[in-house]
Amino acid sequence: MAKTIIKNLNKVYPNGYHALHDINLNIEDGEFIVFVGPSGCGKSTLLRTIAGLEDISSGELYMDDKLLNNVDPKDRDVAMVFQDYALYPHMSVKENLEFSLKIRKYDKKVINEKVNKAAQILEIKDLLKRKPKALSGGQRQRVALGRAIVRDPKLFLFDEPLSNLDAKLRSSMRAEIIKLHQDMKKNNTSFIYVTHDQIEAMTMADRIVVLRDGYIQQIGSPEQIYDNPKNLFVASFIGQPSINFLDTEIVDKNLIIKGTNYICIKDYKGPENVLIGIRPDQIKLGGPIEMMVSFTELLGSEKCVYGKIADNKIVAKLEGKHRVNTNEILNIDFNKQSLYYFNKENEERIYFD
Repeated sequence: MAKTIIKNLNKVYPNGYHALHDINLNIEDGEFIVFVGPSGCGKSTLLRTIAGLEDISSGELYMDDKLLNNVDPKDRDVAMVFQDYALYPHMSVKENLEFSLKIRKYDKKVINEKVNKAAQILEIKDLLKRKPKALSGGQRQRVALGRAIVRDPKLFLFDEPLSNLDAKLRSSMRAEIIKLHQDMKKNNTSFIYVTHDQIEAMTMADRIVVLRDGYIQQIGSPEQIYDNPKNLFVASFIGQPSINFLDTEIVDKNLIIKGTNYICIKDYKGPENVLIGIRPDQIKLGGPIEMMVSFTELLGSEKCVYGKIADNKIVAKLEGKHRVNTNEILNIDFNKQSLYYFNKENEERIYFD
């Protein structure tokens, strides 16, 4: 069992900075949770409070019905993987893996079994005699993962573990961590993963927790977060390329895209200050809207076309086979069922029947 419950958690530093505001979250057995958000949003602080590396100012943290607020980090049955690997440079890979077990005075036979099992899972058995300086970045990260695995914890905590790796290696290590979760899930071991990379969040998580300025903005599956963002911030943060926002105005009781004659809602009844959101992949060629092309990016089978509709900047994701030239006028249209509406005053999503 590894159910973690966070109730009304707040973190206030001695200088008065309020880093986390009334955090409420239930993490189920075997679940892979990703905390995502921009720098300074509180995601690493929240992870560190769960680990016991930061004190909780108010609220409660439970694991398997046990209150952890005043429990030392070493007694919380969690294992943490850091961004900078945190390996002992003078120790071999084997010595790094077994270090925490030796401190806890495990039997030598048990230590060897756990180290060999972790090395086999991560395919680093041939590296056990090497020192960290003789390893690549990906190999060092595997060793850091192995050091967590040998602990056999109820909860794995990952603090942006892939941010020091190049793009290709990040992709392969994402797959490694997903595979590791599938293996550990059989024992109901849960994963909490912190990242600012929304691609990592979308590809790895069972559920995503989107944070901003210490507040939870939305919790849901990757599909829920992407398809049904609760507010303007969530919509803008999740998705690559980012969602388009278009200014609107009300003309003859109709809500239209500003600077065009394109009617989004007839006989409109709602707030005046509205932004329309449209995902780049929901834009199609052919239609009444004129888009002036600024430049394009070829992404292989897809092409991102950047331009303007009147004074609105916009990007469309099209099939790569389409030939598009700078300063060309494209006629485009939207699937109106895919439009999102946001109140500019409070940034909340507006729903229409």
